[in-house]
Amino acid sequence: MVQEYQSPVRVYKHPFELIMAAYVRRFPKSPLIPVFVDSEIVNETQSKDGSTVVTERRCMIDIEAPRLLKRIAGVDYLYFLQKNTLNHRDRTLHIEVRNETFSNRVIVYESCNYTVHPENEDWTCFEQTASLDIKSFFGFENSAEKIAMKQYASSIKKGKEMIEYYLRELEDEGVTYIPHWTPPVVSGTIRLQLPPRSIARPIPESSALTEPDSTDADADAEIVPGSPDDKLDADYIRRYLGDLTPLQESCLIRLRQWLQETHKGKIPKDQHVLRFLRARDFNMDKAREFLCQSLTWRKQHQVDFLLDTWERPQLLQDYYTGGWHHHDREGRPLYILRLGQMDTKGLVRALGEEGLLRQVLSINEEGLRRCEENTRVFGRPISCWTCLVDLEGLNMRHLWRPGVKALLRIIEVVEANYPETLGRLLILRAPRVFPVLWTLVSPLIDENTRKKFLVYAGNDYKDPGGLVDYIDNEIIPDFLRGDCMCDIPEGGMVPKSLYRTAEELESEENRLLTDSIYKCACIFKGAPYEMLIEITEASSVITWDFDVCKGDVHFNIYHSKRVPQPPKKDTLGAHGITSPGAVNAQMIDRNWVLGQDYSMVEKALICKEGESVQGSHVTRWPGCYILQWRFHSSPACSASSLPRVDDVLASLQVSSHKCKIMYYTEVLASHDFRGSMTSLQSSHSGFSQLSAATTSSSQSHASSTVSR
Repeated sequence: MVQEYQSPVRVYKHPFELIMAAYVRRFPKSPLIPVFVDSEIVNETQSKDGSTVVTERRCMIDIEAPRLLKRIAGVDYLYFLQKNTLNHRDRTLHIEVRNETFSNRVIVYESCNYTVHPENEDWTCFEQTASLDIKSFFGFENSAEKIAMKQYASSIKKGKEMIEYYLRELEDEGVTYIPHWTPPVVSGTIRLQLPPRSIARPIPESSALTEPDSTDADADAEIVPGSPDDKLDADYIRRYLGDLTPLQESCLIRLRQWLQETHKGKIPKDQHVLRFLRARDFNMDKAREFLCQSLTWRKQHQVDFLLDTWERPQLLQDYYTGGWHHHDREGRPLYILRLGQMDTKGLVRALGEEGLLRQVLSINEEGLRRCEENTRVFGRPISCWTCLVDLEGLNMRHLWRPGVKALLRIIEVVEANYPETLGRLLILRAPRVFPVLWTLVSPLIDENTRKKFLVYAGNDYKDPGGLVDYIDNEIIPDFLRGDCMCDIPEGGMVPKSLYRTAEELESEENRLLTDSIYKCACIFKGAPYEMLIEITEASSVITWDFDVCKGDVHFNIYHSKRVPQPPKKDTLGAHGITSPGAVNAQMIDRNWVLGQDYSMVEKALICKEGESVQGSHVTRWPGCYILQWRFHSSPACSASSLPRVDDVLASLQVSSHKCKIMYYTEVLASHDFRGSMTSLQSSHSGFSQLSAATTSSSQSHASSTVSR
């Protein structure tokens, strides 16, 4: 499998020319990188005006690998070819590196760029990408891959330290400024030039050679990417997301790029993406699938608008014994839940599972918002919160079976959509019945989350290693014998007069759990999914909004004057045998001829996995219209000596013959279709969006018939 690396943009707060002077000092070898044994220039060319210099080097690398593996490979050193293109006029350096050793077995490619910062010409940006494809290596492919990735991650970190080291060396020699390159004077012309500044100009105190800490003036400014197309900056990652290893940074950036390419205008925040990567130990494939499922769920139920649209019932304000209370010692928002004082049976009977789930989701959404606020307040990354659960009063009535069932379903929803949001769970005053409840609940909780649980029985929380280790004394609530008044409701028994009847609870629509305006459909190879829409009035507008959850699909729209006949019962299915072709009802009869019995009214659309597609079609004739989604097989990637990111992503596509979509369709009368033909809004339409702040009609790539 091809391993990819993509760095964030690293900013050196020094001019390009000074960075280049530091860079060339690493050759032919540097004591800072012992594995870089030596290098020699094999070719060097220069343009006529001297603005562009191309230098080709052969580099010798001593990989830290087991001696046995080196003996099997038959080499002591690895050789790489490096091509540097330095453009003085544009102030850029482009570096390409390829392996010479084992080039028929292993393909290594690296591309690096030094450029001038787009907003400050006295700063220099650095960015690099790399790929490793081990086709065969004497049966030690996995070992070689791990060694190579470990070695590469180490050299990335050393590269930044090396530039800073040689910058200090230049400063010690009095070189703090190098003038920009200027074209040579042409004979017979007169060119006026101001005298260059002193090369020994001292560096201002504000531009330290090392990265500024959070107390620097420029560090106090908000470091936030301006648009979805912006690249992540290393300083932004450090301040707002935390210290990540180079490979973890790469996973974040690559997953973010994939979302930018597929989820048009609906990019979740970087903190949100990072939580899903952490939940899957930075496994790109697993995190991508996990995140996409959650984004689909959020869109289905419009969870992004929950805090702004959902009004908390008075019943919850009176009887739900939980609330936010300051923060812990690490700056994490602190949520307190007095579970032992809560009438869980009464809340479930009065609110239903839907109302209780909305309350829990609103807590999680508020927690994400508070984490962002505390990140700004404390000047360090805060991505999770602390929960304190007081179990005093917990007894067997809390183990009411329907209530436990509701709790388990709520935990399942939270685990699937809010990973890595709980930093620590402090369980205080656990009674004897607690192990019974824990046995029921713990199997549904992720193992990494369970490790964050701390349980204290009785008054053990007062001892050393207890509550004071995690929460400041002055904010310990009064009901825990602290000095801070806590306005969390004390709960009590919910009056039975507020209970819903069993029939009402049974008939309740649990939209957040099951129902939605969107429907899901599976598409199998050879068995398309088709939907019939009958139009009685010409100039009606068929609108659609669908997400491709898995695989690639072909989307078509057909018109027929003939009414499709109901599909015949599958004979295999009658005998209890499931056949792929019997999964979806076929509206288009196999005997129909395209162009005679039915016609295509729109050009077919190929939709990739993860894409969100919105569009509309103005009908010209009455009759039957058929929306069809078919399985699409991606063509094999063209042969290339070097793997591309697109090829890698293509290889991650569907491995089975099954695709999945989530769709919503609506037919509008022409007078209901407001505004231009790019609009999907009407007095009846209710298309959802993931983020109102990042999604707009101008970003939907719409046309009069199809918008992607």
